[in-house]
Amino acid sequence: MDVKHAVKTAKDYVSQVMSDEGIINVGLEEVRYDDEADKWYVTIGFSRPWDRTSAWGIVGPPTERLDRSYKVVSIRDADGQILSLKDRILEAPSTL
Repeated sequence: MDVKHAVKTAKDYVSQVMSDEGIINVGLEEVRYDDEADKWYVTIGFSRPWDRTSAWGIVGPPTERLDRSYKVVSIRDADGQILSLKDRILEAPSTL
């Protein structure tokens, strides 16, 4: 399986499994291949209707934006089988 096939498999899987949650803005965030495990780890980001937040801009009224959720799909390279779907928690950016 090449990287494009792994990404398509992961995006399709997340879209299908979470279809009843009304996810939007589904997109690739990160992809990694593990030679030793013979697995792809594909991080897919998306937004849900309840992930809306409001924030005051520098000038003007609050603006609404959609936060993103992230899932890591692990896929066996040999046969394309989905092995797991896990949350991907982002680390807070470090401050220097």
